[in-house]
Amino acid sequence: MALVIAGERSGVGKTTVTLTLLASLRRRDRLVQSFKVGPDYIDPMFHQHVTGRACRNLDPVLTSEAYVQQCFAHHSQLSEYALVEGVMGLFDGVKGSRKSRGAEGHTSTTLSNRGSRGAEEKNNIQCPTDFASTAHIARLLDLPVVLVIDCSRLSGSVAAIAHGYRSFDPRIKIAGVVLNRVGSDRHLSLLKDSLEPLQLPILGVMRRQDNITIPDRHLGLVPTAELPELNALIARLADLGDTCFDWQHLLPLLKSEPLSFSASSSLFPSFPVRIAVARDRAFNFYYQDNLDLLQQLGAELVFWSPLEDAGIPKDIQGMYFGGGFPEVFAQQLAENSSVRDAVKTAILQGMPTVAECGGLMYLCEQIIDFEGKSWLMAGVIPTSAVMGGRLTLGYRRAVALQDNLLVKANTTVYGHEFHRSHLTLTPTQPLFETSRYDCEENMGCEGWGLPANVHASYVHLHWGESREIPQQFLKECLKLASSKTCI
Repeated sequence: MALVIAGERSGVGKTTVTLTLLASLRRRDRLVQSFKVGPDYIDPMFHQHVTGRACRNLDPVLTSEAYVQQCFAHHSQLSEYALVEGVMGLFDGVKGSRKSRGAEGHTSTTLSNRGSRGAEEKNNIQCPTDFASTAHIARLLDLPVVLVIDCSRLSGSVAAIAHGYRSFDPRIKIAGVVLNRVGSDRHLSLLKDSLEPLQLPILGVMRRQDNITIPDRHLGLVPTAELPELNALIARLADLGDTCFDWQHLLPLLKSEPLSFSASSSLFPSFPVRIAVARDRAFNFYYQDNLDLLQQLGAELVFWSPLEDAGIPKDIQGMYFGGGFPEVFAQQLAENSSVRDAVKTAILQGMPTVAECGGLMYLCEQIIDFEGKSWLMAGVIPTSAVMGGRLTLGYRRAVALQDNLLVKANTTVYGHEFHRSHLTLTPTQPLFETSRYDCEENMGCEGWGLPANVHASYVHLHWGESREIPQQFLKECLKLASSKTCI
């Protein structure tokens, strides 16, 4: 068993509730594995900071329904408790469904003691736009849901909200509610009186907290590495969690049960190479599964900082620049000219390099920040990244227009975009033709693959069900290792 923490909409405090639960469990020395529904990078950072274990993303668009089940089964059985944080409102997802790719070597999963719900569940979805929603994940994993309700501007209406969410899809089991942002004892009394006829357990009551806030900016919460007071905040959350939850009812629901799953016994080639992974305050958007896959395929990951280090790591055969906030640290990145020069030299000498979103921006000639100031970057890609107010957001279906570092021509991959920058020039030979995931709207061409050893794109990819992507990357890295021209 495990619990899904869902919100009745975005902004109701489900991340705060989740972190409070995790912090209190860790204070009790409980081993807990967390998961996050959707493509988010930042919330999992907070989960990991609290639990000491990498949070895992559950996203059937970026992977598949079967992969979501396999990922949950594998990681939850390694811990005492398991907790899944949802995304947006409980039933907020996308239109359509992702067909299972069934690629050679893909892991198949069978969940025991969880009913017959599986990949066919999508055929029975009552809400046509809840694929990849929190409700979809709860159905796939057959997990109960705790609904977080923002009570700051309501009293008696809380019952209508709770009743509506409980009855909308009878396949979803609402285990109870957490009442958040309760203003006073009188306010709480009104809420309880309204909910009493529903006989729906109140599993937690969180009062309005003026001293517990996590700062945010243009792409969401400020990442953990930039919050020096985070440990004190987590301690306050743990204090709160000790008293605001009904632990007698919550702990049995959170208890993780051993799950059986069958994994493919197919063997994969080993690629004994060293990959430099940029990881610091500017670059920290990575799916843990991607890093795990590289290591499982034989790669040694060398973490380094384009902000702080004097040069790139020695004896490497590949580089990986994830997303992040290079625009926030553009001046420091620009001032570290030795690293910028070393990155450019390595790439021009043939170093296979993957750069996603923020990594793409770093490989440009310059970043122009929100104030219009220009900062020199690595200068590999002949364009500039300009920050602006327009948010580009959503799942993408991307078809490769040419053979490139990661995929062959005409291969379809699924990814996610989330950025407020745009490039001043479009590539003459783009990597992908992209469209929205849930409709046929063409989003144009994007991605830079020149030099040919570079894969630079705004589209974030999760490699969980596409092992051929890291294999292709490492294969090119191994060529460099074999030539004995390691940099």
